[in-house]
Amino acid sequence: MKKIKKAVVPVAGMGTRFLPFTKAVPKEMLPIIATPTIQIIVEELVDSGIEEILFITNRYKHPIEDHFDYSFELEAKLEANGKDDQYEEIRRIADQANFYYKRQKETKGLGHAILQGKEFVGDDPFVVVLGDDIVYNPDQPAIGQLIERFYELEKDVVGCKKVPMTEINKYGSIEADQIDDRTYDIKYCIEKPSIEDAPSDVAILGRYVFTPKIFDHIEKTKPGVGGEIQITDSIDSLAKSDGVYGYIYEGKRYDVGSKLGFLEATVEYALRDEEVGKEFAEYLKKIK
Repeated sequence: MKKIKKAVVPVAGMGTRFLPFTKAVPKEMLPIIATPTIQIIVEELVDSGIEEILFITNRYKHPIEDHFDYSFELEAKLEANGKDDQYEEIRRIADQANFYYKRQKETKGLGHAILQGKEFVGDDPFVVVLGDDIVYNPDQPAIGQLIERFYELEKDVVGCKKVPMTEINKYGSIEADQIDDRTYDIKYCIEKPSIEDAPSDVAILGRYVFTPKIFDHIEKTKPGVGGEIQITDSIDSLAKSDGVYGYIYEGKRYDVGSKLGFLEATVEYALRDEEVGKEFAEYLKKIK
């Protein structure tokens, strides 16, 4: 079986929940302390063996391209001032993978965004990680867990989490046979169901390992919820024809595309930070 070296990362959303900040800056560049959220996601991919990353962008996403490029003026100034650690960190950002960019000319849903990676993927298995979804796991990256299960099961695998039934209408919900504590053989799935219609509390969340077969199903998928081409509908089609597994990955997930999720990630990452964590914890204790 081919090793997974490629990733598709959709970042074409407008980020309207973070206006006015996102009027000029992509939401994926929102910093967790001093690190853009998209960099945290890229580091998860690289730590999982990914070497080539395609960002699905739009005309407003140039800062992402700039971030993963060299910055010769900044690098020269850091070198001249003897700031070697910062220089090495800045260079490492650009060197950690090969980065590619393709515009999604129309915003037609996540399925349509992933379809833009068809030529880049070719005949290779690949992963998809959403640009506003962080998972903290210092032991094994979430997408690395899915890749490991893909090699074992030899079928497409989608990342899942159990969520409160009161929130299942925000996600894709699966009906499945449970294989073990974390693995499900998906029978069908539905995007943003009502609480009454949801088949389970197991939601598809933010991480996917696909073979190129998924593209055939996306191309046949008609617009669904919100008038968009939903990847959940394509996964449902794939499950019924070839089979798809769901895997509940380990790690703390943060939806940094929402204000509350972003604030939770900021606070908890700050508390873990070697430089500011202790002082920040003391500060929080003083707040009434």
